[in-house]
Amino acid sequence: MLTLKQGASRFWLPVEISRFPMVTTYFRAPRYFIVIDDIWDIKTWDVLKCAFPMNSCGSIIITTTRMRDVAYSCRSSIGGHIYSIKPLNMSHSRQLFHRRLFNSEEDCPLSLETISNQILKKCDGLPLAIIAISGLLANKERTKHLWNEVKDSIGRALERNPSVERMIKILSLSYFDLPPHLKTCLLYLSIFPEDSVIEKKALIWKWIAEGIIHKDGKYTTYELGERCFNELVNRSLIQPVELDKYDKVFNCRVHDTILDFIISKSIEENFVSFIGVPSLTIGTESRVRRFSMQVEGERISEMPTSVILSHVRSLNVFGNTVKIPPMKYFRHLRVVDFGRCGQVENHHLADVGRLFQLRYLNISWTRVRNLPEQIRHLRCLELLDIRRTEVSSLPASIVNLKKLAHLLVSRLVRFPDGIAKMQALETLKWVSADQSCNFLQELGQLKNLRKLNLCHMNDAEQNKEIIAYSLNELCTQNLTSLTMWNDHDSILLNTWCTSPPLNLQKLVTSAWVLPKVPDWIGSLMNLQKLSLEVERIRQEDIFILGALPSLLTLSLQGMEDRSSCKDRRLAITSEAGFRSLRMFTYVVLGDGMDLMFTARCMPKLEKLIIHFSGGVENETLCCPGAIDFGIRNLSSLTTFRCEFVCDRGIADAIIASLKREVSTHPNNDLRLIIEMYNVELELQLLQ
Repeated sequence: MLTLKQGASRFWLPVEISRFPMVTTYFRAPRYFIVIDDIWDIKTWDVLKCAFPMNSCGSIIITTTRMRDVAYSCRSSIGGHIYSIKPLNMSHSRQLFHRRLFNSEEDCPLSLETISNQILKKCDGLPLAIIAISGLLANKERTKHLWNEVKDSIGRALERNPSVERMIKILSLSYFDLPPHLKTCLLYLSIFPEDSVIEKKALIWKWIAEGIIHKDGKYTTYELGERCFNELVNRSLIQPVELDKYDKVFNCRVHDTILDFIISKSIEENFVSFIGVPSLTIGTESRVRRFSMQVEGERISEMPTSVILSHVRSLNVFGNTVKIPPMKYFRHLRVVDFGRCGQVENHHLADVGRLFQLRYLNISWTRVRNLPEQIRHLRCLELLDIRRTEVSSLPASIVNLKKLAHLLVSRLVRFPDGIAKMQALETLKWVSADQSCNFLQELGQLKNLRKLNLCHMNDAEQNKEIIAYSLNELCTQNLTSLTMWNDHDSILLNTWCTSPPLNLQKLVTSAWVLPKVPDWIGSLMNLQKLSLEVERIRQEDIFILGALPSLLTLSLQGMEDRSSCKDRRLAITSEAGFRSLRMFTYVVLGDGMDLMFTARCMPKLEKLIIHFSGGVENETLCCPGAIDFGIRNLSSLTTFRCEFVCDRGIADAIIASLKREVSTHPNNDLRLIIEMYNVELELQLLQ
């Protein structure tokens, strides 16, 4: 039963929303103020919102949630705004920390100041963690030694304490609310050391190699893994660190408090065993399933001789002073990650051919010079990453890896003939065009290839014709993503005039310039991401690109100054199209004030980035209204980033002018980011 308390014309709901299946009471008061705390799913909100009549009497509904999708659902339902609570800064963290540990008149002792700052850094502005740790320290003697012990054991060997218990209980609620496969995905993050920046793609590929993500008929395994990753972000269990140029999460991290919680769960369930972390010793009698070898400080980490390695499924090494056991001691490894381990050399891969179940091998950023010929025995291998190594050519036997789906190499690596045998390949990057004719012909026979990065167009016309033919073949099959770098003659794109690659969803060109936007690009009905460099951006180019119905992100770079053009003002009108565009990056030479957005254009654009490569020196730009891009006409805009070079004397005036323009936008929460480079400073650096 829902109980309501009425005071004046406002109501308060002191109930937990999970305790009633349906809201049956409707508000008839002209005005109300409602706070609904901690909504866990969209279905609950869909029921609750029916109880609140929408009126124009100034009623207010505030909801809180840990779930991003719930927040967006609430906002769209009531036309409100999302306020994302940010972590406390160091000053506020220190106030909260000291308030719970010391009297109001008493400051932190000087002897504990450094260690308390280190503890607060671990808490990373999370109030729950600060309260829990300060509550633990309140019961301890105020000595540097004891406080150091707490800092080193945060979350890993915490003593039982009411504050800590409350924190663990709250984290446990989030953990046990996860479906089984998401619990496993979350626990897997415990293999990474504290403060690690974790690449999303590599993490998902590891999940797949471990068998955590199971193939579904509707989605690829990677797409399913991405859905799991996004769900963990949605639940605020992992934190995005960096977005790629398409505004997708590129890498993430795990808050120390959450990491410590999942580490304790991993140890409890024998999910991961740790080497090299003093407070996390492994039990020699337990069957080890996954190893995380880490290094703290200059100490050398070594595997205990008593540990049986034959059952280990995953070996992850972090740091450059780890003694890596020979591969001959392992039998059932599925994942080997030596990425960024500078001490790894050829001899560490001796006997790698014995790992018949290996699915994931990462030796990127190592000193490996040659891949052993015995790599041909890795018949289950699905991913091989040798980027940033000293490998200059691949062994001929690599074409025997019939299940290899993702092959990542550095530019200029030579490939052997016979790649047509590798029909499982889905990702291939980077591939230099300076390969044998046989290889380039066979490249077009990879029927399952989805992503291809191609670089360094050779001067040999014969090779270019073969590449063009192979690309046409790939584009008629499953190729959806193509990145091309350094094609000086644009021969490849010109071959598509008669037969455009209609299946492409992503097309990126870099380090070479087209005379104009090709007409055939307007035929790419499935294209979602596009990056082009052209000599000069014209009005007709805008109409060609605007007609693309699926285009979500567009990066357009003009290499010539438009100031001498008759139609200097480049107008983006409602007639231009761009009905689905979410992100627009515009890079141009000159002062760049040639862009103008008119009424009702780009109706779904959320992020705008404008970069002016030339210097802005005209002092008339300082006058009110001189800078006018028509930002107010972009109704869905949430972020506006402006980057350009300017003279020091007019920098402040230009910033003020940009702020004035943004102030005219109907979205009061529009975020303005200005990155300004000083001409005088650049000249000094050049000298």
